[in-house]
Amino acid sequence: MSTGAPTAYPVTYDVEPHLTDRNRLTCAFRIILAIPHAILVGGPGLSIGFSVPVGGWNNGGWWWSFGASGVLGAVAWVMAIISWFAILFANGHPKGLRDFTLMYLRWRSKAVAYMALLRDEYPPFGEGDYPVSFTAGEGPATRDKLSVALRIIYLIPHAVVLFFVGIAWVITAIIGWFAILFTGAYPEGLYRFAVGYLRWSLRVEAYGLLLYDEYPPFSLE
Repeated sequence: MSTGAPTAYPVTYDVEPHLTDRNRLTCAFRIILAIPHAILVGGPGLSIGFSVPVGGWNNGGWWWSFGASGVLGAVAWVMAIISWFAILFANGHPKGLRDFTLMYLRWRSKAVAYMALLRDEYPPFGEGDYPVSFTAGEGPATRDKLSVALRIIYLIPHAVVLFFVGIAWVITAIIGWFAILFTGAYPEGLYRFAVGYLRWSLRVEAYGLLLYDEYPPFSLE
């Protein structure tokens, strides 16, 4: 398992600040307006595309999952399984699968900024301009097969920490929502925390989807 400094990680993410003069109407109904994107690419936070029925596979009932990946996210995670075998046994990440995963993450990086109340502009479906910066570097020429083989295990520490950071983010997002409705502004400290949480989540998701072998930093920066 390789490690990297936060500044060196191949995935970067930032949102152009939009703190004041917020659109109170669209913020008030953001959870409804964001539904089409949420169905396709999921909501904010670490997105895992597999669910398990609470009553067991044969009993039906409600479905539980960590995060919400959306339709395209579920496809990306299925592709990650295929890529896992390809990397371990054919020494390469199929380009088509990698390109689809990057497209999904670029779309998702814009949609979650809107869902998290960081921007008021409605995000594009798929590719398109948006005041969000998401960059993903070239994949490794030589893969760390041990890291790939044990990826699900290596993800556990981040999943645990992000679970609690995500709870904190939900609380700050609710505070930010009320702040926008009553003052028209999003408190800067809470805004930067939200951006950091999304940045951390997207890096871990890219790692989980086998795009990189460098271990993501435990950092909001």
